[in-house]
Amino acid sequence: MRRVRLVPVLLLVVSACGPRDAGEPVEEASEPEAEPAAAQQAQTLPEASAEAVLAYLTAADFRNSWDLWPGKGEKYEGTEPHGALLTTYLNPAAAQAAADGAGQMPPGAIVVKDNFMPDGMLGASTVMYKIEGYNPEAGDWWWAKFMPDGTVDMDGMAQGRVEMCIGCHAKGADNDYLLTGSIAGQ
Repeated sequence: MRRVRLVPVLLLVVSACGPRDAGEPVEEASEPEAEPAAAQQAQTLPEASAEAVLAYLTAADFRNSWDLWPGKGEKYEGTEPHGALLTTYLNPAAAQAAADGAGQMPPGAIVVKDNFMPDGMLGASTVMYKIEGYNPEAGDWWWAKFMPDGTVDMDGMAQGRVEMCIGCHAKGADNDYLLTGSIAGQ
């Protein structure tokens, strides 16, 4: 299921000088130029810390506003170590790269995987966040595993350069360390 964000538009016409004559020209309001999505995102990306990333995800309301991984729905069959059922969300930069078949995620791409138990209860959320120059040996990915209450797994150690995540995802190094599906535009 693809999530679509609706942006309400409100146009107000205000006459400050009273009624106009029928022959007077009407000035059309011009809309301010929209900042490119990449520029908007670059201004708001979080620093590489669990607290900042969790605050960013919460403010973004990612479960309701981000796209799902192409071709995957909600609660698709998962594999260890993630969970029995998974839902994978992509921020706009990641969604665009996946849709374009870019072959690699751009800096600023964020992938969140909700990991569900067999009974459908959320067990954890795992995050991959691409930060240029952060860790070139592992595709510049920053990693985290958040428990349902927002705490970081492994007594706070499951964030940053998480060896367990890097070791497993290294088998997908040719797919930018992503194991959910190809981003090579096949």
